[in-house]
Amino acid sequence: MDYQIIKSRLESLRTLMRKSGISAAVIPHVDPHQSEYMSSHWHVREFFSGFNGSAGTLVVTLDGAALWTDSRYFLQAASQLENTTIELMKDGLPSTPTISSYIINVLHAGDTVGVDGMLFTKRSLDSLEGEFSGASISVNPDFRPADTLWIDRPPLPSDPIYILPEQYAGEMSGCKIQRLREAVNGSGAEAIYITELDSIAWLLNLRGSDVDFNPVFTSTLYIGPNSGVLFIDTAKVPDDVRTYLAGYKIDVKPYDSAAAYLSGSSLPVLANPATLPATLARTPGIDWIYAPSPVPAMKAEKNDVELRNLRHAMVIEGASMVNAIYHVTERLNRGETVTELDVVDTLSHCRAAHASYRGDSFGTIAGYGAHGAIVHYEPTPESNATLRPEGLLLVDTGGQYLHGTTDITRTISLGNPTDDERHDFTLVLKGHIALARAVFPEGTRGAQLDVLARQYLWQEGKTYLHGTGHGVGFFLNVHEGPQSIRLQENPVALRPGMVTSDEPGLYLSDRYGIRCENLVLTVGAGDTEHGRFLKFEVLSLFPFDRNLLDFSILTDDEIMWLNDYHRKVWSELADYLQGAPLRWLEQACAPISR
Repeated sequence: MDYQIIKSRLESLRTLMRKSGISAAVIPHVDPHQSEYMSSHWHVREFFSGFNGSAGTLVVTLDGAALWTDSRYFLQAASQLENTTIELMKDGLPSTPTISSYIINVLHAGDTVGVDGMLFTKRSLDSLEGEFSGASISVNPDFRPADTLWIDRPPLPSDPIYILPEQYAGEMSGCKIQRLREAVNGSGAEAIYITELDSIAWLLNLRGSDVDFNPVFTSTLYIGPNSGVLFIDTAKVPDDVRTYLAGYKIDVKPYDSAAAYLSGSSLPVLANPATLPATLARTPGIDWIYAPSPVPAMKAEKNDVELRNLRHAMVIEGASMVNAIYHVTERLNRGETVTELDVVDTLSHCRAAHASYRGDSFGTIAGYGAHGAIVHYEPTPESNATLRPEGLLLVDTGGQYLHGTTDITRTISLGNPTDDERHDFTLVLKGHIALARAVFPEGTRGAQLDVLARQYLWQEGKTYLHGTGHGVGFFLNVHEGPQSIRLQENPVALRPGMVTSDEPGLYLSDRYGIRCENLVLTVGAGDTEHGRFLKFEVLSLFPFDRNLLDFSILTDDEIMWLNDYHRKVWSELADYLQGAPLRWLEQACAPISR
Protein backbone atom coordinates (compact mmCIF):
# COMPACT_ATOMS: atom_id res chain seq x y z
CA MET A 1 0.00 0.00 0.00
CA ASP A 2 1.18 3.55 -0.77
CA TYR A 3 2.84 4.86 2.38
CA GLN A 4 1.34 8.28 1.71
CA ILE A 5 -2.12 6.80 2.19
CA ILE A 6 -1.10 5.40 5.57
CA LYS A 7 0.43 8.73 6.64
CA SER A 8 -2.80 10.48 5.64
CA ARG A 9 -4.90 8.02 7.65
CA LEU A 10 -2.68 8.46 10.69
CA GLU A 11 -3.08 12.24 10.52
CA SER A 12 -6.87 11.86 10.26
CA LEU A 13 -6.71 9.58 13.29
CA ARG A 14 -4.69 12.12 15.24
CA THR A 15 -7.18 14.87 14.36
CA LEU A 16 -9.99 12.70 15.75
CA MET A 17 -7.88 11.90 18.84
CA ARG A 18 -7.40 15.61 19.59
CA LYS A 19 -11.13 16.25 19.26
CA SER A 20 -11.85 13.30 21.59
CA GLY A 21 -9.24 14.13 24.23
CA ILE A 22 -7.19 11.02 23.41
CA SER A 23 -3.39 11.13 23.72
CA ALA A 24 -2.72 7.55 22.51
CA ALA A 25 -4.83 4.97 20.68
CA VAL A 26 -4.22 1.22 20.99
CA ILE A 27 -5.50 -0.75 18.00
CA PRO A 28 -5.16 -4.57 18.18
CA HIS A 29 -5.75 -7.04 15.36
CA VAL A 30 -8.76 -8.85 16.85
CA ASP A 31 -12.53 -9.02 16.55
CA PRO A 32 -15.10 -9.06 19.40
CA HIS A 33 -14.82 -12.86 19.45
CA GLN A 34 -11.01 -13.06 19.85
CA SER A 35 -10.84 -15.11 16.66
CA GLU A 36 -7.57 -16.23 15.09
CA TYR A 37 -9.04 -15.53 11.66
CA MET A 38 -11.59 -12.76 11.20
CA SER A 39 -13.64 -11.08 8.51
CA SER A 40 -12.14 -8.05 6.75
CA HIS A 41 -14.60 -5.80 8.63
CA TRP A 42 -12.36 -6.09 11.69
CA HIS A 43 -9.00 -5.40 9.98
CA VAL A 44 -8.79 -1.99 11.65
CA ARG A 45 -5.10 -2.21 12.50
CA GLU A 46 -4.30 -3.01 8.87
CA PHE A 47 -6.37 -0.03 7.69
CA PHE A 48 -4.35 2.41 9.81
CA SER A 49 -0.91 0.77 9.42
CA GLY A 50 -0.80 -1.13 6.12
CA PHE A 51 0.60 -4.17 7.95
CA ASN A 52 -1.50 -7.27 7.26
CA GLY A 53 0.16 -9.92 9.43
CA SER A 54 -2.11 -12.02 11.63
CA ALA A 55 -0.53 -10.81 14.88
CA GLY A 56 0.34 -7.31 16.01
CA THR A 57 -0.87 -4.18 17.80
CA LEU A 58 -0.64 -0.56 16.63
CA VAL A 59 -0.14 2.33 19.06
CA VAL A 60 -0.65 5.87 17.74
CA THR A 61 0.19 8.97 19.76
CA LEU A 62 -0.27 12.59 18.80
CA ASP A 63 3.27 12.77 17.44
CA GLY A 64 4.36 9.18 16.79
CA ALA A 65 3.31 5.58 16.13
CA ALA A 66 4.67 2.09 16.76
CA LEU A 67 3.62 -1.44 15.88
CA TRP A 68 4.38 -4.56 17.93
CA THR A 69 4.56 -7.95 16.21
CA ASP A 70 6.37 -11.23 16.83
CA SER A 71 9.33 -12.86 15.07
CA ARG A 72 7.16 -14.50 12.41
CA TYR A 73 6.53 -11.08 10.91
CA PHE A 74 9.69 -9.02 11.53
CA LEU A 75 10.70 -9.00 7.85
CA GLN A 76 7.18 -8.50 6.52
CA ALA A 77 6.40 -5.69 8.97
CA ALA A 78 9.68 -3.91 8.24
CA SER A 79 8.82 -3.89 4.55
CA GLN A 80 5.17 -2.85 4.93
CA LEU A 81 5.89 -0.12 7.49
CA GLU A 82 8.70 1.46 5.49
CA ASN A 83 8.21 5.23 5.07
CA THR A 84 4.91 5.21 7.01
CA THR A 85 6.52 6.85 10.11
CA ILE A 86 5.39 3.81 12.14
CA GLU A 87 8.24 2.35 14.21
CA LEU A 88 8.55 -1.45 14.25
CA MET A 89 8.68 -2.95 17.74
CA LYS A 90 10.07 -6.49 17.67
CA ASP A 91 8.00 -8.15 20.34
CA GLY A 92 9.81 -10.69 22.49
CA LEU A 93 13.28 -9.15 22.23
CA PRO A 94 14.83 -7.98 25.53
CA SER A 95 15.35 -4.49 24.15
CA THR A 96 11.72 -4.04 23.09
CA PRO A 97 9.49 -2.20 25.56
CA THR A 98 6.03 -3.48 26.33
CA ILE A 99 3.09 -1.53 24.95
CA SER A 100 2.15 -0.20 28.37
CA SER A 101 5.71 0.87 29.28
CA TYR A 102 6.07 2.61 25.91
CA ILE A 103 2.84 4.54 26.45
CA ILE A 104 3.73 5.46 30.04
CA ASN A 105 7.07 6.77 28.79
CA VAL A 106 5.61 9.08 26.13
CA LEU A 107 2.41 10.23 27.91
CA HIS A 108 1.94 12.34 31.02
CA ALA A 109 -0.19 12.11 34.15
CA GLY A 110 -3.76 13.03 33.32
CA ASP A 111 -3.56 11.83 29.70
CA THR A 112 -6.10 9.38 28.27
CA VAL A 113 -5.58 6.25 26.18
CA GLY A 114 -8.38 5.37 23.75
CA VAL A 115 -9.40 1.79 22.95
CA ASP A 116 -12.40 0.03 21.46
CA GLY A 117 -13.87 -1.89 24.38
CA MET A 118 -15.42 -4.43 22.01
CA LEU A 119 -11.93 -5.46 20.86
CA PHE A 120 -10.47 -5.69 24.36
CA THR A 121 -11.61 -8.44 26.69
CA LYS A 122 -12.55 -7.79 30.30
CA ARG A 123 -9.28 -9.36 31.41
CA SER A 124 -7.05 -7.46 28.96
CA LEU A 125 -8.65 -4.06 29.67
CA ASP A 126 -8.52 -4.60 33.43
CA SER A 127 -4.83 -5.41 33.05
CA LEU A 128 -4.16 -2.34 30.90
CA GLU A 129 -5.90 -0.04 33.36
CA GLY A 130 -3.95 -1.56 36.21
CA GLU A 131 -0.65 -0.89 34.45
CA PHE A 132 -1.60 2.72 33.72
CA SER A 133 -3.05 3.54 37.14
CA GLY A 134 0.33 4.10 38.74
CA ALA A 135 1.13 6.74 36.11
CA SER A 136 -2.29 8.43 36.54
CA ILE A 137 -3.18 7.64 32.91
CA SER A 138 -6.83 6.79 32.26
CA VAL A 139 -8.44 4.63 29.58
CA ASN A 140 -11.45 5.54 27.45
CA PRO A 141 -12.99 2.24 26.26
CA ASP A 142 -15.39 3.92 23.82
CA PHE A 143 -12.92 5.20 21.22
CA ARG A 144 -13.83 3.61 17.86
CA PRO A 145 -12.01 5.57 15.13
CA ALA A 146 -12.86 3.09 12.36
CA ASP A 147 -16.56 3.93 12.72
CA THR A 148 -15.77 7.50 11.67
CA LEU A 149 -12.68 7.32 9.46
CA TRP A 150 -13.01 4.05 7.54
CA ILE A 151 -15.50 5.28 4.96
CA ASP A 152 -15.49 2.20 2.71
CA ARG A 153 -15.23 -0.31 5.55
CA PRO A 154 -16.35 -3.78 4.42
CA PRO A 155 -19.66 -4.83 5.98
CA LEU A 156 -19.96 -7.93 8.09
CA PRO A 157 -20.49 -11.02 5.89
CA SER A 158 -24.10 -11.82 5.01
CA ASP A 159 -23.96 -15.41 3.74
CA PRO A 160 -26.63 -17.70 5.26
CA ILE A 161 -25.85 -20.25 7.95
CA TYR A 162 -26.73 -23.92 7.61
CA ILE A 163 -27.33 -27.04 9.67
CA LEU A 164 -24.61 -29.69 10.07
CA PRO A 165 -26.56 -32.99 9.98
CA GLU A 166 -26.30 -35.35 12.91
CA GLN A 167 -24.69 -37.95 10.60
CA TYR A 168 -21.59 -35.74 10.78
CA ALA A 169 -21.97 -34.09 14.20
CA GLY A 170 -22.79 -37.31 16.02
CA GLU A 171 -24.81 -35.64 18.78
CA MET A 172 -27.98 -33.56 18.69
CA SER A 173 -27.63 -29.93 19.66
CA GLY A 174 -30.26 -30.41 22.38
CA CYS A 175 -28.08 -33.01 24.10
CA LYS A 176 -25.06 -30.71 23.96
CA ILE A 177 -27.08 -27.82 25.39
CA GLN A 178 -28.36 -30.01 28.22
CA ARG A 179 -24.80 -31.07 29.09
CA LEU A 180 -23.77 -27.42 29.01
CA ARG A 181 -26.61 -26.39 31.34
CA GLU A 182 -25.53 -29.02 33.85
CA ALA A 183 -21.96 -27.71 33.76
CA VAL A 184 -23.14 -24.10 34.14
CA ASN A 185 -25.31 -24.97 37.13
CA GLY A 186 -22.26 -26.47 38.78
CA SER A 187 -20.51 -23.10 38.57
CA GLY A 188 -23.22 -21.25 40.47
CA ALA A 189 -24.59 -19.47 37.41
CA GLU A 190 -28.01 -20.02 35.84
CA ALA A 191 -27.14 -18.99 32.29
CA ILE A 192 -24.12 -18.61 30.02
CA TYR A 193 -23.11 -16.06 27.39
CA ILE A 194 -20.75 -17.33 24.67
CA THR A 195 -18.80 -15.14 22.27
CA GLU A 196 -16.37 -17.68 20.73
CA LEU A 197 -17.56 -18.45 17.20
CA ASP A 198 -16.36 -22.05 17.08
CA SER A 199 -18.06 -22.84 20.40
CA ILE A 200 -21.37 -21.48 19.09
CA ALA A 201 -21.12 -23.41 15.82
CA TRP A 202 -20.28 -26.65 17.63
CA LEU A 203 -22.98 -26.29 20.29
CA LEU A 204 -25.77 -25.57 17.79
CA ASN A 205 -24.53 -27.92 15.03
CA LEU A 206 -24.56 -24.96 12.64
CA ARG A 207 -21.91 -23.79 10.21
CA GLY A 208 -21.30 -20.67 8.10
CA SER A 209 -18.79 -18.98 5.84
CA ASP A 210 -18.11 -15.62 7.49
CA VAL A 211 -14.40 -16.24 8.11
CA ASP A 212 -11.80 -17.51 5.67
CA PHE A 213 -10.85 -21.15 6.32
CA ASN A 214 -13.12 -21.57 9.38
CA PRO A 215 -16.79 -22.53 8.81
CA VAL A 216 -18.13 -20.23 11.53
CA PHE A 217 -20.52 -17.28 11.58
CA THR A 218 -20.54 -13.92 13.35
CA SER A 219 -22.79 -14.22 16.39
CA THR A 220 -23.01 -14.55 20.16
CA LEU A 221 -25.17 -16.96 22.13
CA TYR A 222 -27.10 -16.84 25.39
CA ILE A 223 -28.24 -20.10 26.94
CA GLY A 224 -30.64 -19.76 29.87
CA PRO A 225 -32.25 -22.42 32.10
CA ASN A 226 -34.99 -23.27 29.59
CA SER A 227 -34.35 -21.26 26.44
CA GLY A 228 -31.72 -19.24 24.64
CA VAL A 229 -31.02 -16.50 22.12
CA LEU A 230 -28.71 -16.46 19.10
CA PHE A 231 -27.61 -12.88 18.43
CA ILE A 232 -26.87 -12.66 14.72
CA ASP A 233 -27.71 -10.72 11.57
CA THR A 234 -31.23 -12.13 11.31
CA ALA A 235 -31.13 -12.00 7.51
CA LYS A 236 -28.48 -14.74 7.65
CA VAL A 237 -30.89 -17.24 9.23
CA PRO A 238 -32.97 -19.19 6.67
CA ASP A 239 -36.43 -20.45 7.58
CA ASP A 240 -35.26 -24.04 8.04
CA VAL A 241 -32.60 -22.92 10.52
CA ARG A 242 -35.13 -20.76 12.41
CA THR A 243 -37.44 -23.75 12.70
CA TYR A 244 -34.54 -25.95 13.76
CA LEU A 245 -33.49 -23.49 16.49
CA ALA A 246 -37.04 -23.02 17.66
CA GLY A 247 -37.15 -26.75 18.33
CA TYR A 248 -34.52 -26.16 20.99
CA LYS A 249 -36.24 -22.97 22.22
CA ILE A 250 -33.49 -20.80 20.76
CA ASP A 251 -34.76 -17.41 19.62
CA VAL A 252 -33.01 -15.25 16.99
CA LYS A 253 -32.28 -11.57 17.70
CA PRO A 254 -30.11 -8.90 16.03
CA TYR A 255 -26.35 -9.22 16.49
CA ASP A 256 -25.97 -5.90 18.32
CA SER A 257 -28.88 -6.41 20.74
CA ALA A 258 -27.09 -8.66 23.26
CA ALA A 259 -26.25 -5.92 25.78
CA ALA A 260 -29.86 -4.70 25.98
CA TYR A 261 -31.19 -8.24 26.30
CA LEU A 262 -28.72 -9.29 28.98
CA SER A 263 -29.18 -6.15 31.06
CA GLY A 264 -32.87 -6.98 31.27
CA SER A 265 -32.21 -10.38 32.84
CA SER A 266 -31.94 -10.95 36.57
CA LEU A 267 -30.14 -14.29 36.25
CA PRO A 268 -26.44 -14.70 37.07
CA VAL A 269 -24.67 -15.25 33.73
CA LEU A 270 -21.44 -17.18 33.28
CA ALA A 271 -18.88 -15.58 30.94
CA ASN A 272 -15.21 -16.13 30.19
CA PRO A 273 -13.27 -12.98 31.16
CA ALA A 274 -10.57 -13.91 28.63
CA THR A 275 -13.02 -13.58 25.73
CA LEU A 276 -15.91 -11.39 26.93
CA PRO A 277 -15.64 -7.88 25.39
CA ALA A 278 -14.92 -5.27 28.05
CA THR A 279 -17.82 -3.13 26.83
CA LEU A 280 -20.27 -5.90 27.62
CA ALA A 281 -18.56 -6.68 30.92
CA ARG A 282 -19.19 -3.07 31.98
CA THR A 283 -22.79 -2.88 30.82
CA PRO A 284 -24.95 -1.99 33.84
CA GLY A 285 -27.57 -4.43 35.04
CA ILE A 286 -25.84 -7.72 34.15
CA ASP A 287 -24.92 -10.14 36.95
CA TRP A 288 -21.75 -11.67 35.54
CA ILE A 289 -20.05 -14.73 37.01
CA TYR A 290 -16.55 -15.00 35.54
CA ALA A 291 -15.16 -18.44 34.82
CA PRO A 292 -13.85 -20.39 31.80
CA SER A 293 -16.53 -21.66 29.43
CA PRO A 294 -17.20 -25.42 29.64
CA VAL A 295 -17.68 -25.63 25.85
CA PRO A 296 -14.03 -25.87 24.64
CA ALA A 297 -13.40 -28.93 26.81
CA MET A 298 -16.66 -30.51 25.66
CA LYS A 299 -15.99 -30.12 21.94
CA ALA A 300 -12.33 -31.13 22.25
CA GLU A 301 -13.34 -34.70 23.08
CA LYS A 302 -14.64 -35.97 19.74
CA ASN A 303 -17.49 -38.47 19.79
CA ASP A 304 -17.44 -41.81 17.96
CA VAL A 305 -19.36 -40.48 14.94
CA GLU A 306 -17.03 -37.50 14.58
CA LEU A 307 -14.01 -39.79 14.77
CA ARG A 308 -15.42 -42.20 12.20
CA ASN A 309 -16.05 -39.28 9.87
CA LEU A 310 -12.64 -37.75 10.60
CA ARG A 311 -10.87 -40.97 9.66
CA HIS A 312 -12.67 -40.81 6.32
CA ALA A 313 -11.61 -37.17 5.92
CA MET A 314 -8.01 -38.32 6.40
CA VAL A 315 -8.42 -40.78 3.53
CA ILE A 316 -9.83 -38.06 1.29
CA GLU A 317 -7.01 -35.71 2.29
CA GLY A 318 -4.32 -38.35 1.86
CA ALA A 319 -5.52 -39.31 -1.62
CA SER A 320 -5.72 -35.64 -2.59
CA MET A 321 -2.19 -35.09 -1.34
CA VAL A 322 -0.86 -38.04 -3.33
CA ASN A 323 -2.47 -36.81 -6.53
CA ALA A 324 -1.25 -33.26 -5.97
CA ILE A 325 2.35 -34.04 -5.02
CA TYR A 326 2.63 -36.60 -7.81
CA HIS A 327 1.50 -34.09 -10.44
CA VAL A 328 3.72 -31.32 -9.07
CA THR A 329 6.85 -33.47 -9.03
CA GLU A 330 6.09 -35.01 -12.43
CA ARG A 331 5.71 -31.57 -14.01
CA LEU A 332 9.00 -30.55 -12.44
CA ASN A 333 10.71 -33.71 -13.71
CA ARG A 334 9.45 -32.99 -17.23
CA GLY A 335 11.14 -29.63 -17.13
CA GLU A 336 7.95 -27.58 -16.85
CA THR A 337 7.84 -24.35 -14.87
CA VAL A 338 6.32 -25.01 -11.45
CA THR A 339 5.97 -22.37 -8.73
CA GLU A 340 4.96 -22.33 -5.08
CA LEU A 341 1.53 -20.99 -6.05
CA ASP A 342 1.15 -23.89 -8.50
CA VAL A 343 1.57 -26.22 -5.50
CA VAL A 344 -1.14 -24.33 -3.60
CA ASP A 345 -3.55 -24.39 -6.56
CA THR A 346 -2.92 -28.07 -7.31
CA LEU A 347 -3.68 -29.09 -3.73
CA SER A 348 -6.97 -27.16 -3.69
CA HIS A 349 -7.92 -28.52 -7.11
CA CYS A 350 -7.34 -32.13 -6.03
CA ARG A 351 -9.37 -31.64 -2.85
CA ALA A 352 -12.22 -30.04 -4.77
CA ALA A 353 -12.81 -33.33 -6.59
CA HIS A 354 -14.45 -34.64 -3.41
CA ALA A 355 -18.08 -33.78 -2.65
CA SER A 356 -17.32 -33.38 1.06
CA TYR A 357 -14.77 -30.59 0.47
CA ARG A 358 -15.77 -27.13 1.73
CA GLY A 359 -12.46 -25.26 1.38
CA ASP A 360 -8.96 -25.24 2.80
CA SER A 361 -8.51 -25.20 6.58
CA PHE A 362 -5.83 -22.48 6.38
CA GLY A 363 -3.71 -20.77 3.77
CA THR A 364 -1.38 -23.43 2.38
CA ILE A 365 2.28 -22.98 3.25
CA ALA A 366 4.33 -24.02 0.21
CA GLY A 367 7.86 -22.86 0.97
CA TYR A 368 10.67 -23.77 -1.38
CA GLY A 369 14.27 -23.54 -0.23
CA ALA A 370 14.83 -20.51 2.00
CA HIS A 371 11.09 -19.79 2.07
CA GLY A 372 10.62 -23.03 4.00
CA ALA A 373 12.57 -21.47 6.87
CA ILE A 374 9.87 -18.81 7.30
CA VAL A 375 7.55 -20.64 9.69
CA HIS A 376 4.24 -19.10 8.54
CA TYR A 377 5.22 -18.31 4.97
CA GLU A 378 2.44 -18.19 2.38
CA PRO A 379 3.43 -17.57 -1.25
CA THR A 380 2.12 -14.43 -2.90
CA PRO A 381 2.44 -13.24 -6.51
CA GLU A 382 5.32 -11.05 -5.32
CA SER A 383 7.20 -13.77 -3.40
CA ASN A 384 6.24 -16.75 -5.60
CA ALA A 385 9.38 -18.85 -6.09
CA THR A 386 10.00 -21.19 -9.02
CA LEU A 387 10.82 -24.75 -8.01
CA ARG A 388 13.96 -26.45 -9.29
CA PRO A 389 14.91 -30.15 -9.27
CA GLU A 390 16.97 -29.62 -6.12
CA GLY A 391 16.48 -28.53 -2.53
CA LEU A 392 13.57 -28.95 -0.15
CA LEU A 393 9.89 -28.05 -0.45
CA LEU A 394 7.92 -27.65 2.79
CA VAL A 395 4.18 -28.12 2.33
CA ASP A 396 1.86 -27.43 5.28
CA THR A 397 -1.75 -27.75 4.20
CA GLY A 398 -5.21 -28.93 5.18
CA GLY A 399 -8.83 -29.13 4.13
CA GLN A 400 -12.27 -28.49 5.54
CA TYR A 401 -14.61 -31.38 4.81
CA LEU A 402 -18.08 -32.21 6.08
CA HIS A 403 -16.28 -35.25 7.46
CA GLY A 404 -13.78 -33.18 9.44
CA THR A 405 -10.77 -30.85 9.43
CA THR A 406 -7.29 -31.91 8.33
CA ASP A 407 -3.79 -30.46 8.79
CA ILE A 408 -0.60 -32.13 7.55
CA THR A 409 2.98 -31.09 6.79
CA ARG A 410 5.53 -32.87 4.66
CA THR A 411 9.05 -31.91 3.68
CA ILE A 412 9.84 -33.13 0.18
CA SER A 413 13.20 -33.47 -1.57
CA LEU A 414 13.05 -32.22 -5.17
CA GLY A 415 16.47 -33.58 -6.12
CA ASN A 416 19.46 -35.28 -4.55
CA PRO A 417 19.42 -34.07 -0.93
CA THR A 418 22.61 -33.04 0.79
CA ASP A 419 23.98 -34.86 3.81
CA ASP A 420 22.94 -31.91 5.99
CA GLU A 421 19.39 -31.99 4.64
CA ARG A 422 19.12 -35.73 5.31
CA HIS A 423 20.60 -35.42 8.78
CA ASP A 424 18.39 -32.50 9.85
CA PHE A 425 15.25 -34.08 8.39
CA THR A 426 15.93 -37.31 10.25
CA LEU A 427 16.46 -35.47 13.54
CA VAL A 428 13.04 -33.86 13.14
CA LEU A 429 11.44 -37.14 12.10
CA LYS A 430 12.94 -38.96 15.10
CA GLY A 431 11.26 -36.42 17.38
CA HIS A 432 7.98 -36.80 15.51
CA ILE A 433 8.12 -40.59 15.91
CA ALA A 434 9.07 -40.36 19.59
CA LEU A 435 5.98 -38.28 20.34
CA ALA A 436 3.73 -40.46 18.18
CA ARG A 437 4.89 -43.57 20.09
CA ALA A 438 4.44 -42.03 23.54
CA VAL A 439 2.57 -43.92 26.26
CA PHE A 440 1.66 -41.81 29.27
CA PRO A 441 -0.52 -41.92 32.40
CA GLU A 442 -3.92 -40.29 32.51
CA GLY A 443 -3.62 -36.68 33.59
CA THR A 444 -0.49 -35.98 31.55
CA ARG A 445 -0.26 -32.49 30.07
CA GLY A 446 1.19 -31.54 26.71
CA ALA A 447 4.11 -29.67 28.28
CA GLN A 448 5.22 -32.94 29.88
CA LEU A 449 5.47 -34.62 26.46
CA ASP A 450 6.92 -31.78 24.41
CA VAL A 451 10.55 -32.70 25.12
CA LEU A 452 10.05 -36.03 23.34
CA ALA A 453 9.78 -34.19 20.03
CA ARG A 454 12.72 -31.85 20.72
CA GLN A 455 15.24 -34.18 22.35
CA TYR A 456 17.24 -35.13 19.26
CA LEU A 457 17.45 -31.53 18.07
CA TRP A 458 18.48 -30.32 21.52
CA GLN A 459 21.31 -32.87 21.64
CA GLU A 460 22.87 -31.00 18.70
CA GLY A 461 22.11 -27.50 19.96
CA LYS A 462 19.13 -27.05 17.63
CA THR A 463 15.47 -26.27 18.32
CA TYR A 464 12.32 -24.61 17.01
CA LEU A 465 10.34 -21.77 18.55
CA HIS A 466 6.75 -22.80 17.83
CA GLY A 467 4.63 -25.29 19.74
CA THR A 468 4.78 -28.98 18.90
CA GLY A 469 1.03 -29.59 18.88
CA HIS A 470 -2.30 -27.79 18.75
CA GLY A 471 -5.84 -29.10 19.00
CA VAL A 472 -7.96 -29.40 15.86
CA GLY A 473 -11.72 -28.93 15.59
CA PHE A 474 -14.25 -31.10 13.78
CA PHE A 475 -15.18 -29.25 10.58
CA LEU A 476 -14.27 -26.15 12.57
CA ASN A 477 -11.12 -24.22 13.44
CA VAL A 478 -7.84 -25.88 12.52
CA HIS A 479 -6.37 -24.40 15.72
CA GLU A 480 -8.52 -25.40 18.68
CA GLY A 481 -7.99 -25.48 22.42
CA PRO A 482 -7.94 -26.20 25.19
CA GLN A 483 -5.12 -28.76 24.87
CA SER A 484 -1.69 -28.18 23.39
CA ILE A 485 1.77 -29.73 23.27
CA ARG A 486 4.37 -27.02 23.82
CA LEU A 487 7.10 -25.92 26.20
CA GLN A 488 4.86 -23.40 27.94
CA GLU A 489 2.76 -24.85 30.74
CA ASN A 490 -0.89 -25.54 29.93
CA PRO A 491 -2.91 -27.07 32.80
CA VAL A 492 -5.22 -29.00 30.43
CA ALA A 493 -4.51 -32.73 30.39
CA LEU A 494 -4.68 -34.78 27.19
CA ARG A 495 -7.85 -36.87 27.22
CA PRO A 496 -9.27 -39.63 25.00
CA GLY A 497 -11.02 -38.20 21.97
CA MET A 498 -8.74 -35.17 21.64
CA VAL A 499 -7.18 -34.61 18.21
CA THR A 500 -3.83 -32.85 18.34
CA SER A 501 -1.01 -32.17 15.89
CA ASP A 502 2.48 -33.66 16.17
CA GLU A 503 4.71 -31.19 14.29
CA PRO A 504 8.33 -30.65 15.29
CA GLY A 505 10.47 -28.67 12.87
CA LEU A 506 13.81 -27.02 12.16
CA TYR A 507 14.36 -23.74 10.32
CA LEU A 508 17.72 -22.55 9.01
CA SER A 509 17.45 -18.95 7.82
CA ASP A 510 18.23 -18.46 4.12
CA ARG A 511 18.75 -22.22 3.69
CA TYR A 512 15.73 -24.46 4.26
CA GLY A 513 12.91 -25.43 6.60
CA ILE A 514 11.82 -28.87 7.76
CA ARG A 515 8.60 -29.91 9.47
CA CYS A 516 6.93 -33.31 9.92
CA GLU A 517 3.28 -33.15 10.93
CA ASN A 518 0.52 -35.67 11.46
CA LEU A 519 -2.68 -35.37 13.46
CA VAL A 520 -2.91 -37.82 16.34
CA LEU A 521 -5.84 -38.98 18.46
CA THR A 522 -5.50 -39.63 22.19
CA VAL A 523 -6.78 -43.13 22.96
CA GLY A 524 -6.60 -45.60 25.83
CA ALA A 525 -3.50 -47.74 26.23
CA GLY A 526 -4.77 -49.96 29.04
CA ASP A 527 -5.02 -50.10 32.82
CA THR A 528 -2.28 -51.32 35.14
CA GLU A 529 -1.77 -51.39 38.88
CA HIS A 530 -0.38 -47.86 38.43
CA GLY A 531 -3.52 -46.50 36.83
CA ARG A 532 -4.91 -45.80 33.38
CA PHE A 533 -2.50 -45.13 30.51
CA LEU A 534 -3.02 -43.35 27.21
CA LYS A 535 -1.30 -43.23 23.82
CA PHE A 536 -1.74 -41.73 20.34
CA GLU A 537 -3.37 -43.13 17.23
CA VAL A 538 -1.94 -41.54 14.08
CA LEU A 539 -4.73 -40.23 11.83
CA SER A 540 -2.99 -38.48 8.91
CA LEU A 541 -2.15 -40.54 5.84
CA PHE A 542 0.76 -39.63 3.57
CA PRO A 543 4.26 -41.14 3.31
CA PHE A 544 7.41 -39.48 4.60
CA ASP A 545 10.11 -38.87 1.99
CA ARG A 546 12.39 -41.92 2.11
CA ASN A 547 15.04 -40.00 0.11
CA LEU A 548 15.60 -37.77 3.15
CA LEU A 549 16.43 -40.53 5.62
CA ASP A 550 19.82 -40.65 7.34
CA PHE A 551 20.03 -44.31 8.31
CA SER A 552 23.13 -43.72 10.43
CA ILE A 553 20.97 -42.13 13.16
CA LEU A 554 17.74 -44.11 12.70
CA THR A 555 17.15 -46.99 15.12
CA ASP A 556 15.63 -50.32 14.15
CA ASP A 557 12.51 -49.43 16.15
CA GLU A 558 12.12 -46.17 14.24
CA ILE A 559 12.48 -47.97 10.92
CA MET A 560 9.86 -50.48 12.07
CA TRP A 561 7.52 -47.61 13.01
CA LEU A 562 7.99 -46.04 9.55
CA ASN A 563 7.29 -49.33 7.80
CA ASP A 564 4.17 -49.92 9.91
CA TYR A 565 2.96 -46.38 9.21
CA HIS A 566 3.61 -46.65 5.47
CA ARG A 567 1.84 -50.02 5.40
CA LYS A 568 -1.19 -48.30 6.95
CA VAL A 569 -1.01 -45.42 4.43
CA TRP A 570 -0.92 -47.87 1.52
CA SER A 571 -3.76 -49.97 2.93
CA GLU A 572 -6.02 -46.95 3.52
CA LEU A 573 -5.34 -45.01 0.30
CA ALA A 574 -4.74 -47.59 -2.43
CA ASP A 575 -8.45 -48.04 -3.26
CA TYR A 576 -8.86 -44.29 -3.78
CA LEU A 577 -6.09 -43.92 -6.36
CA GLN A 578 -5.34 -45.25 -9.81
CA GLY A 579 -2.74 -45.12 -12.55
CA ALA A 580 0.54 -43.28 -12.05
CA PRO A 581 -0.35 -41.74 -8.65
CA LEU A 582 -1.14 -45.23 -7.34
CA ARG A 583 2.22 -46.50 -8.58
CA TRP A 584 3.92 -43.47 -7.00
CA LEU A 585 2.30 -44.28 -3.65
CA GLU A 586 3.29 -47.94 -3.88
CA GLN A 587 6.93 -46.97 -4.32
CA ALA A 588 6.76 -44.31 -1.59
CA CYS A 589 5.32 -46.85 0.87
CA ALA A 590 7.63 -49.75 0.02
CA PRO A 591 9.36 -51.28 3.05
CA ILE A 592 12.48 -49.45 4.21
CA SER A 593 15.66 -51.30 5.15
CA ARG A 594 19.21 -50.26 5.83
